[in-house]
Amino acid sequence: MSIEAISGANTTSSSANRLVADKDASLVAAAKARDTRAFELLVERHERKIFLTARRITRNREDAEDVVQQSFQKAFIYLKKFEGESLFSTWLTRIAINEALMLLRRKRGSHEVPFEESCTKTETALPLNFLDSAPNPEDSCLDREREQILSAALNKLRPGIRKAIELRELGELSTAETALVMGLSVAAVKGRVFYGRRKLRETLRQVRR
Repeated sequence: MSIEAISGANTTSSSANRLVADKDASLVAAAKARDTRAFELLVERHERKIFLTARRITRNREDAEDVVQQSFQKAFIYLKKFEGESLFSTWLTRIAINEALMLLRRKRGSHEVPFEESCTKTETALPLNFLDSAPNPEDSCLDREREQILSAALNKLRPGIRKAIELRELGELSTAETALVMGLSVAAVKGRVFYGRRKLRETLRQVRR
């Protein structure tokens, strides 16, 4: 493909994205003015994307459908607080990620104290898939104990570090996606994840002694 063709494709894509954002902004304004059809159109435009995001995190169709429903309910409730500082799709995706992580947290039976109510705060236990040793069937009891210890250690991390770990490890978002959700640079996210992983591994090493 020629440079001219690539440039043309990028321009077309950029224009399409701009049109989507402009249409969303118009619908949001109408929905804020109590136009119920406008909000229904927002649901129709973003429902599939939000479902795929939720399915990626929950790995379960029914759970993902619940997350979609809860996400749009919360978006409807908090729509007047949406000031357009980010794209509507970005704001909605943050809500969906939060809802998906909270659902997983509830299913795991966690009793941790949640963060303050916010559409951009997330809370859940951390999976152990990035740790040094794989679980052994004979050590299931010990594994559960380690997970409880790790969850407690996760609670002790600063909120920003904890959120980065949750999104990258449990939400399985890319570094770039995590940066978008958190409103940070990619480098900042990498730093937080590196620090968080190191602190959690240190905790497990102390437990093994």
